[in-house]
Amino acid sequence: MIRIALAAALLAAPAYASESKEESCKHQGQVMAAVQQARLDRVKQEEVQQVILDSNPDWPAAYSNAIPQLTQHVYAMKRRDLKEADLGALFEQQCLQNWDQIQAMQKQLKSN
Repeated sequence: MIRIALAAALLAAPAYASESKEESCKHQGQVMAAVQQARLDRVKQEEVQQVILDSNPDWPAAYSNAIPQLTQHVYAMKRRDLKEADLGALFEQQCLQNWDQIQAMQKQLKSN
């Protein structure tokens, strides 16, 4: 899950410039929760991004870049396991815990 969190955080990188750690991680958790809910609602995997975008989510647009990566991860899980988990909250927590590592990776990518 940490690898997924880091990948999603890197995909959403443009949004970080004006946001605090807490705001950014909150938005990332919201994206994960939306993907999880789409899976629970039996949205077809290839339609997840459009369904989420059509719902006019509250997060900044750059965070939507992470939807395809998160969709692959969530749709690989069994629905029964998703019913018991709050992936949005878990994702937000992991983002907060790994913030410094995420920032270092972003700086490294920008310098390449």
